[in-house]
Amino acid sequence: MTKISLVTGASRGLGRNTALSIARRGGDVVVTYHSRSVEAEAVVAEIAALGRKAVALQLDTGSTAGFADFASRLRAALRETWQRDSFDHLVNNAGHGDMAMIADTTEAQFDRLVDVHFKGVFFLTQALLPLIADGGRIVNLSSGLTRFSHPGFAAYAAVKGAIEVLSVYMAKELGSRGIAVNVVAPGAIETDFLGGAVRDMPDLNKVFAGMTALGRVGVPDDIGPMIASLLGEENRWVNAQRIEVSGGQAI
Repeated sequence: MTKISLVTGASRGLGRNTALSIARRGGDVVVTYHSRSVEAEAVVAEIAALGRKAVALQLDTGSTAGFADFASRLRAALRETWQRDSFDHLVNNAGHGDMAMIADTTEAQFDRLVDVHFKGVFFLTQALLPLIADGGRIVNLSSGLTRFSHPGFAAYAAVKGAIEVLSVYMAKELGSRGIAVNVVAPGAIETDFLGGAVRDMPDLNKVFAGMTALGRVGVPDDIGPMIASLLGEENRWVNAQRIEVSGGQAI
């Protein structure tokens, strides 16, 4: 039976690349987006062109109030498109960057990072547990910044650190259902993160490239295929692991 993966924040960046990588490996995908419906539908069309099925659903991962409604819409989409009441893989990818020194971080910035990157992941996963098939997989996105530090990322890295601890507990509690839970922690990647800073600012790109053993920053094609492979049967015994995909950054 074809596996169905739900990838949050899949209208662009790493989420888009992950969704397409899953499709290339023969999987179907539920794509979620916050506000970029046109881009999300474009991803759905690309997946269809690969011969796979996909649907796009709106979701604000920073607002827990909408999670019950999202679960209902997801259940309806699963029945309509796949004649199923469950999906197999949850990739908690959606997020945003907010760079500020500790002395300058506002409470609003802090709260938004917690809401999207930690509270949202916790309670969205909780809301979707009845729909995740036994034997399924969960992949939570963290960051290389939980292992090495760079000024301005204290709040962001702290919530990603919380995700890493949460993932171990998810793996323990969901193991009885055969659900494996892992963390993927990218290094510096050329995406829209922080307004495309790593991609569009040559000096910053050079700094991170100089910190990386392979001599460059990452691109989405370095991450999406790795996540897709982690969901494959060949990695079925990988569980409760933090897997950094950074090209050897700050080693």
